[in-house]
Amino acid sequence: MSEREATIADPDYIGFIHNIKQSTGIDLAQYKEAQMKRRLTTLRVKNGFHSFAEFFTAMMKDKSLFYEFLDRMTINVSEFWRNPNRWEILRDVILPELQRGGRRLKLWSAACSTGEEPYTLAMILSGKDILANTGILATDIDDGALFKAKQGIYLERSLKDVPKDVAERYFKPEGPVYKVDESLKKNIDFRKQNLLLDKFDEGFDLIICRNVMIYFTEEAKGKLYQKFSNSLRPGGYLFVGSTEQIFTPSQYGFESTETFFYRKK
Repeated sequence: MSEREATIADPDYIGFIHNIKQSTGIDLAQYKEAQMKRRLTTLRVKNGFHSFAEFFTAMMKDKSLFYEFLDRMTINVSEFWRNPNRWEILRDVILPELQRGGRRLKLWSAACSTGEEPYTLAMILSGKDILANTGILATDIDDGALFKAKQGIYLERSLKDVPKDVAERYFKPEGPVYKVDESLKKNIDFRKQNLLLDKFDEGFDLIICRNVMIYFTEEAKGKLYQKFSNSLRPGGYLFVGSTEQIFTPSQYGFESTETFFYRKK
């Protein structure tokens, strides 16, 4: 029996998928099935529930349990300057191109998790003296992750790839943690969003969506790439993660430029 057949043969889990979609709008069927079921089964057992039906009922009554579900579902693993050479390409190649004409830039960090990605972007923009003339939207489906992002408080390990001079400029140590400078926080608009369900704004110069697509089915990926393309202005860029290369970008109106950067034609 295949992994997909095993999942379909499990009415308890199928019922859970249905209940979650009906109650929250989150469609777990759009995620890779075996991977998602394995993660959620571990969470269910850890919390002492014998079935997904029991687990769902408990989640609807206990907000902290629901946030734990969201955290496990979205795998909030992030850090500042993740894959530093890609951020250097963004800083030195992509942004100068987008800046031509001197108009206000419109940027979006999609599935921003706990905020490391949009804050990295804001640091780069601040270093180029264009942060004040840029709009940064940062979205995620997880309320708990967004709360942490808005707080802007991080452990030292999250800063391991941040250049020393940048860390000293934008982070204030307070005991065992580091706080993001308010000049960055005030320039980022954090909002809740379901990428698979919600409509997207348009006219973006840059959309960053990294290390998220790997959890979606091929069908869901295709729909998202098209939605991202529709949301970019001509000449705008999509920046994806190191394991998320788009093999046929032209079908979404993209052309490959720098590695993991795709320009809308």
